[in-house]
Parts: sequence; C-alpha cells; structure tokens
Amino acid sequence: MRPMPRFRDQSLIPAEAVRLTALGELARGEASLGVLSASVRGFVSRLMGPSLDVLGLSIEQLRYEGLIEPVGRRAGPGQSLTADTVLRLTDQGRAALVDLLRSPVRAPMTDLSKMVVALKLRFLDLLPPEDRVMQIEQLVETSETEIARLTDLARRSHEGLLGDWLANDIAEAERWRAWYREKLSTLRAG
Repeated sequence: MRPMPRFRDQSLIPAEAVRLTALGELARGEASLGVLSASVRGFVSRLMGPSLDVLGLSIEQLRYEGLIEPVGRRAGPGQSLTADTVLRLTDQGRAALVDLLRSPVRAPMTDLSKMVVALKLRFLDLLPPEDRVMQIEQLVETSETEIARLTDLARRSHEGLLGDWLANDIAEAERWRAWYREKLSTLRAG
C-alpha cells in the first residue's frame, strides 16, 4: 500500500481531508457504510460545497488500504461493502488518522484550508495532549502568516473597496489568532 500523495509542504490534499473525516468518524465508534458516507458527505459539503475533487474518495479504498475493516455480517475479505456493512477503524487506520491530524495547514486560508482547520478542531481530542498543543500552536502561526500576507497586500492595494475588504479580512484573521491563543492557554493550563 502506497500512502496518499501530499503537497510538497506535507499539508493535506483535498482527498486526504475526506480521509481524515471518515477515519475521525470511525475513531469515535463503529458505523455502517451508509451512515459513514452520509456523515462525511454532509460535513464536507456544508464546509466547501459539493466537489468531486473532495468527495471522489471511495470508502472502499480505505478498506483496501487496511485503514478500516468490516465487522459482523458480510465482513469477509471478498465481500463487497453495502450500506448496512458495519465498519471500524484498524490500528493502521488509527495511525493514519494521527498522521493526518498532525499535518500542517496550508497557507493562504482557502476553503480547503478552512475545512482542514475545522477537521483538526473537530477531532483534536483524538490526539495526545502534547500534539493538541502543537496543533493549536501551528494554527496561531498560520493566522500570523495570514495577517502578514494580507497586511502586505493592503499596503500595496489600499484604495477603495479593496482596501476595505482587506481590512475586514485582516480583522477576521486577528480574531482567529486571538481565539487560537486563548485555546492554547487553556490547553497548556489543563
């Protein structure tokens, strides 16, 4: 089995975000293929809108890679998965989930980056405490990079509505940085 390719900076590609969603859901407990598929599709579609790039991953592929396995009826290796097939995460799947959760967020903050952040926050409790702190530290750094990028752009293009729009984006990035710092303080204290 070959691992999924990543961007050069080791951040997640769209298909890996879906993998993270499916593996995270199964880390919380067994689920039928139908329920898992609906949950993954619903979460990803609400964050990014329907996209073949993102939703093209087959859960059957996760089984083929040994990351998930069927349990109970119709659990044989040669059996096709059906909507009623109950699935669970394997040890290899749990390791892949942790690896995906530890991957960096790619700047600038695109819809994909925002989805990855949402997934990291959704499944952060599945990581050991020291990894949780590191992930929130990365999000603080990412927001600082975003603020610097937008501020530089605003200095060069500060006139008219574009300047107003950039000021709004900078303020939003600053709010996120403050929120991440607050969560980081809580994690470090707890």
